[in-house]
Amino acid sequence: MLGRFTARRVAAPELAPAEPEPPVAVIEEPKRPEPEPAPAAPAALTEKLLDAKVRLHRRLIEEINLSAIEKAPEDEVRRQIHALVTQYVVGERIALNAQELEDFVLEIIDEMTGLGPIEPLLNDPTINDILINGHECVYVERAGILEPTPVRFKDEPHLLRIVNKIVSAVGRRVDESQPLCDARLLDGSRINIAVRPIAVDGPLVSIRKFSKKPFNLKKLVDIGAIRPQMAEVLSAAVNARVTLIISGGTGSGKTTMLNALSAFISDKERLVTIEDAAELQLQQPHVGRMETRPPNIEGKGEIRQRELVKNALRMRPDRIILGECRGEEAFDMLQAMNTGHEGSMATVHANTPRDAISRLEQMIGMAGLPMTVSSIRGQIAAAIRVIVQLQRLSDGKRRVTSISEITGLEGDILQMQEIYRFVRTGTADDGSVQGHFQATGIRPRFLAELTARGINIPGAYFDPSKPL
Repeated sequence: MLGRFTARRVAAPELAPAEPEPPVAVIEEPKRPEPEPAPAAPAALTEKLLDAKVRLHRRLIEEINLSAIEKAPEDEVRRQIHALVTQYVVGERIALNAQELEDFVLEIIDEMTGLGPIEPLLNDPTINDILINGHECVYVERAGILEPTPVRFKDEPHLLRIVNKIVSAVGRRVDESQPLCDARLLDGSRINIAVRPIAVDGPLVSIRKFSKKPFNLKKLVDIGAIRPQMAEVLSAAVNARVTLIISGGTGSGKTTMLNALSAFISDKERLVTIEDAAELQLQQPHVGRMETRPPNIEGKGEIRQRELVKNALRMRPDRIILGECRGEEAFDMLQAMNTGHEGSMATVHANTPRDAISRLEQMIGMAGLPMTVSSIRGQIAAAIRVIVQLQRLSDGKRRVTSISEITGLEGDILQMQEIYRFVRTGTADDGSVQGHFQATGIRPRFLAELTARGINIPGAYFDPSKPL
């Protein structure tokens, strides 16, 4: 193994800085021990370590057969790199104790096979978002609260190399001619990238991490995002093919809720998902996933969600799941919901259920079809039955703030009735939001459909006098 793994010994002399080549991206690594929190290193030593890491990475790329790394066991990779890094550290006379040397070895492995400085953040399950504002400023979100981190990149080219490693792994690109990019990591986490000239002070990278174990409705009940009675009504509605829309602001948990509700779709149904960046984690065995494609360097070859929705209708789906509805594809989505694909689901950005309806009307208007307002609202009323509204509150916690039912059209007015709501009563001294869920006392009309399918929901679930 050693003969195939190492091409030649690493010499200790000074190395000339060189532009590193992007190695193969490997996002998921075997479990490694969590490093003990160490005291902050002096600025001069930190700068020296950053410089040494980038230079040593370049040397290792030249000295080691990368194809052999992919086939070698993890412990063999660690042993070989540990020996090479130790020799380099001694030759460069970098003062490191045993723990710092081990951390440095892990950083080199991350640099070669992972995403460099942000790899530990990706492996930290308590972090939900990673926000990179240039190579010297990295923030994370924990429990809905933003906090700075000591993580930094050596310079802008170092950050750009990590960015290119991410986007090339999913067949996309980001450069001056195409400075904006939506992509995903191999574990499903979504990522948005903006580089110069759009990003004035250096690359802006936003990573929304996805839990390796997707949230289910029980977990959402346990964390207080929804009450058991509300969860039972929603799960029964999904099982009975009641078409619903999940509405909410950015970061309110729409995709998480969509994943959780999809668990109640029958395994006998064929699902087709359509997304800008594939991030849904449906648990059914029969799922066809499609993803939009941006234009190429010549500005051609773009495939939008609307084309994918039209194509999905020819793929014999029982339900179509639209990751996010944001444009003219809303018209084709409603057409699908009205033509034998009941139970389809989608998410939409809106602050209230009524706003969600208004946004759908505007998006249908973007299709440029000669439709009157009443005909558009008629399409919406016939296609959508339930709107689940989510909100990220001021304390960072996500809540289902409303479950509403669309009951039909009276004249030009679309009728809607609220079944459950979250009532905010105040704010505690620590900033946490106080409130409770309550039923409005209105029984949804789709209960008749649930009963016809043998699903019985107790009437007490809709009694406003009884606490949820």
